[in-house]
Amino acid sequence: MAARSADHSSKLNISAALASVSVALILVLLKVWALGATQSLSVAASLADSALDMMMSLAGLMAVIYAARPADEDHAFGHTSVEDLTALAQSLFILISAGVIAWAAVGRLQSDAPTPLMAQGRGIMVMAVSIMLTIALVLWQRRVARRTRSKVVAADSLHYLSDLLPNLGAIAALWISHQFGIGQVDSIIALAAAAMLAFGATTIGKGAWDALMDRSADTTLLSGIAAITGGFPGIRGFHDLKTRTAGSRVFVHLHIELDGDQSLREAHAIGAALRRRIIETYPQCDVIIHKDVAGET
Repeated sequence: MAARSADHSSKLNISAALASVSVALILVLLKVWALGATQSLSVAASLADSALDMMMSLAGLMAVIYAARPADEDHAFGHTSVEDLTALAQSLFILISAGVIAWAAVGRLQSDAPTPLMAQGRGIMVMAVSIMLTIALVLWQRRVARRTRSKVVAADSLHYLSDLLPNLGAIAALWISHQFGIGQVDSIIALAAAAMLAFGATTIGKGAWDALMDRSADTTLLSGIAAITGGFPGIRGFHDLKTRTAGSRVFVHLHIELDGDQSLREAHAIGAALRRRIIETYPQCDVIIHKDVAGET
């Protein structure tokens, strides 16, 4: 059952990664055309972001495919840590792109000869299509991330979600430039987009770093496992509940206290039933249970 659940989660993660690559490629092609027509820096910022999206989506696709490989002799706990490495790399790329966009925006604001925007209608049309495609992708990614707990899918979803405001900002900049001739708003919106990208990158990077440093799972999951164990039939107590995360998997180690006079078969049955209950409740968990005699721990 646990193996089937993990296989289904892997398929969902791969489907989300394939959708991400496809949408990113379409957006890059559309925005290259829009940039050539408009010369808008906010469109350029959105294009740079989409180009990075495509590169990171490809990396994410390779990561989830690799993470789906079963445990082997050299990787007894599986390959899911590659998700954290990929998410950390994604955050670094996002930070770099945010810095480049901010630098270009400040330079244009300080320029004595502002760059005129052109063909705003075409640019608005492209950005509107980009928004619709991005919303559809984010909805699917968020659904997958909730079911599989994949950090790569969650990071990709957060990044694409952060794209919505820059895309809306680009539309606003093009419209204001067309209606009022105020080209500086384009650079101001690009600066806001860069700040939002930097914030998202920091959030993604922190989560990946915590996982790579074997930080414990979130307190909600720990409390849930403790509640299941504490009220489970035949268990007189538990201790040493420890967790670590690796990509979309959570590894759980737990000591339970049992009646020392019961048979080994009975003790095993209690431990196996508890393990099944935890995995049914939290499918992302890999559970190891140690059995101790109550009062002798």
